[in-house]
Amino acid sequence: MASSEPAYDPKRTESWLICTACGTQFPTANRLELKTCFICDDPRQFTLPTGQAFTNLRDIRAVAKNVWTPFESDDRFASIHTEPKIGIGQRAILINTPDGNVLWDCLTLIDDDTVNKIKDLGGLKAIVISHPHYYSTHVEWARAFNCPVYLAAEDKQWTTQSSLHQVFVEDIELDLQIDGKSSGVKAIKLGGHFPGSFVALYKEHLFIADTLVTTPSGLGSWDTDAIGAARVRPAGLNSYSFMWSIPNMIPLAPDELQRMWSILKKYDFSSTHGAFLKMDILKTVPEMKRRVLESMQIQIKYMGYGNHAFLKETVP
Repeated sequence: MASSEPAYDPKRTESWLICTACGTQFPTANRLELKTCFICDDPRQFTLPTGQAFTNLRDIRAVAKNVWTPFESDDRFASIHTEPKIGIGQRAILINTPDGNVLWDCLTLIDDDTVNKIKDLGGLKAIVISHPHYYSTHVEWARAFNCPVYLAAEDKQWTTQSSLHQVFVEDIELDLQIDGKSSGVKAIKLGGHFPGSFVALYKEHLFIADTLVTTPSGLGSWDTDAIGAARVRPAGLNSYSFMWSIPNMIPLAPDELQRMWSILKKYDFSSTHGAFLKMDILKTVPEMKRRVLESMQIQIKYMGYGNHAFLKETVP
């Protein structure tokens, strides 16, 4: 890394302002200079009923901690989230590959405990962030671990800081390289929620963040009835919704869903892992792909596009 990139120093930026609604850090401590968050002024996001407010890492570090939750099904993955909730409250996911660790998405809180724990696990080789609502303090994370952070080129306008660690991805698929060879982690640009919204794929695990929004009926279980008898999941239930704005409930248009599917259908995945804890669906490859397609078709149908050509699409 060029010498013009500042080294990680937890004290240097601890007073910089962080939006309390989205958790994004701005490179100033001057509340007269920064009065609003342009990310939360975008129609996809919102300010709190109490109005625009800012905090900083010094105050967050005094009251919050990052909590680790290993995946029950696979010890190669661990969720990290912050308690009490900061900003949106998303999780990051540590992906352990044979060539090193990759962090999927990012958190606002970065502190000594988190840095030391990750370094004890081998550090980070790369960070991949799904979309601008989770940009948070990604420059601090990249500096702490001296690693690249991959962001979609289409969404560069939403960054609040510039760094030599940032890599803006132009292609639809990024085969993440570690020390000159493939890590097996793929970042796939589906768009939708933001023009550059990513999902990530590793060993049939699809990390979806908010690009696909996991629904309660997707997580629900219909395997047995109240007395333990086997049953079949009822028809017509979705597992995901596809939103331009999640909090403001603005759905994506049918043609956009069709475009997203034209990319995603090329990949095999047997599980999805959403933006928050306990948003994990584990099935088989055919069922997972069927659930995604059917969820898209359900959304299109109930938006009033009953004759849309995409409703005839099937999973081979």
